[in-house]
Amino acid sequence: MNSTYIDTPDALQLACQQFADSDFICVDTEFHRETTYYPELALIQIGDAHHAVCIDPLALDSIEPVLELFRNEKILKVFHAPGQDLEIFHTAYQMLPRPIFDTQIAAALLGYGEQIGYAALMKICLNEDIDKTQTRTDWMKRPLSPKQIEYAANDVIYLAQAFPQMRDELEKLGRLSWLEEDFAAFSDPASFTVQTDAMWRKVKGVQRLHGQQLAILQALAQWREEQAMVRNLPRRRLLPDDALLDMARQQPASTQAIRSLRSLQKSRLNQDDLQALLNAIKKGQSIPKDQWPRLPKKHKLNALQDAQVDALSALLKLQAAEHNIHHSSIAPRKQLEALVRGERDLEIMRGWRKIHAGQRLVDFIDGKICLGNQSGQLIINPANTSS
Repeated sequence: MNSTYIDTPDALQLACQQFADSDFICVDTEFHRETTYYPELALIQIGDAHHAVCIDPLALDSIEPVLELFRNEKILKVFHAPGQDLEIFHTAYQMLPRPIFDTQIAAALLGYGEQIGYAALMKICLNEDIDKTQTRTDWMKRPLSPKQIEYAANDVIYLAQAFPQMRDELEKLGRLSWLEEDFAAFSDPASFTVQTDAMWRKVKGVQRLHGQQLAILQALAQWREEQAMVRNLPRRRLLPDDALLDMARQQPASTQAIRSLRSLQKSRLNQDDLQALLNAIKKGQSIPKDQWPRLPKKHKLNALQDAQVDALSALLKLQAAEHNIHHSSIAPRKQLEALVRGERDLEIMRGWRKIHAGQRLVDFIDGKICLGNQSGQLIINPANTSS
């Protein structure tokens, strides 16, 4: 299948009109974000069973025909691991395509492995060796070479061949409906909304702080995140994590003291920034003790609890084997440990994972079922409740 490079409004309108008759379209993007907070869209690839195009948003004043196509809920939008692609449309155009199909999640349900890469998936589905030589290319540079355009187009050309196979196989297995909740979450704007007051949790080294220091860190990290958004800079380029930790620990009382911190020597902060940081420190200091943020306590499991996790792991493997998928595609061991600790707000307790595994694990914890051995094979039995 040949692809078309689109850099004029008329060509864009015509291509989107053609795709409007498709049951599904495959979508991918190329972008740049090494020096920015928000990803900068460089190319949009769209393909179906008959056509493939590479749309150049840098050459167009508007991509509204594409956005209109994405809003058409009669057309399924197929992506592979779409998180960053969708973030672009949410931040740049305040919209999210719907409905969505993610071939990476679908691949896990087909037993192809958890978080499988695009090239590996195409090898399994189509026996195609995908060229990845352009992975590190500068997609913002123009003109794009024919090799670059071909590479980008192939991402949707091959996906358009693999998707129908995956969909049919899932349907044959009765698993297509399992994915509805997972896919619906991709079209929820809340999934892409940054909670700036929670960014302190992502600061590297946060576990070394305690008490009021965490309250100060929360205020500092919130300021950094909001300013990174405004200035469109990577958060750590604006202010490194070490500087946040130093300020939270040392609690400097003046802008001069802040500037003298060794971890701030390479930061390009002006006097207004230093004053804002000082205000953030004071804000954290003023928070009452009962409102200080707290890190979740990590209680080490005792020997009996650890044995219970092992039993849950065996039960999970039984459930996974029943559906011919890998147990890690359902839940990692950390989630089993969380279940034993009593936590229930977990991925394994949502959607298809809860129906086909999570609820069984909780039933085991609650003593409603037990593991048994029959002819050398592990089996699940109802618990013997007789006294």
